[in-house]
Amino acid sequence: MHVVPGLKVLYFGTPVVLISSRNPDGTANLAPMSSAWWLNQSCLLGLGNSGQTTANLLRERECVLNLPSASMVDAVDRIALTTGRPDVPEHKITKGYRYEPDKFALGGLTEQAADLVRAPRVAQCPIQLECRVVAAHPFGGPDGDCTAFEVEVLRTHVEESLLIPGTPYVDPIGWDPLVMKFCEFFGGGENVHPSRLADGWNMPHRLAPTGG
Repeated sequence: MHVVPGLKVLYFGTPVVLISSRNPDGTANLAPMSSAWWLNQSCLLGLGNSGQTTANLLRERECVLNLPSASMVDAVDRIALTTGRPDVPEHKITKGYRYEPDKFALGGLTEQAADLVRAPRVAQCPIQLECRVVAAHPFGGPDGDCTAFEVEVLRTHVEESLLIPGTPYVDPIGWDPLVMKFCEFFGGGENVHPSRLADGWNMPHRLAPTGG
């Protein structure tokens, strides 16, 4: 039987993306997000307007979309409740966010120079997409508190071991992306790590216990 629960969150399951961008002073910002989808060589990103990444994309018009594997969940979770914006918005403070100027260091991640854009890649991510912003569209109801960024993928870097030998295709069996499902981290269909984000958003936890 179907019911109408009035869902407040519609994160049914999408890959986590670490967006790297450049701050006004030239330093790198890194933001985990999971509102992204691809078609051909284009991608649409949904971001809240209060974040540093949104300001950076509007100004710099470029970024790198770094796709972490499920095994990188600990690094992603460490930066989940941080922002590169020094004046942390009040609504983020109430969820537990804090300002962090060096998210690469906090996550134990390494900056890697990109080929075609100034934003860095995340060396540990097995898939990295260098992108330029093509268009930015306000959305999110009458308040317009979000922006949909249309980006063009200029160059894709893929860990060689993920490719089907002799082809330019990623092996879907070998590639295990980190997925966010209702604010919880999943890989290979299993919950892989407790989520700071779920705590910050007061999401109920009904996760299977992990062995150890």
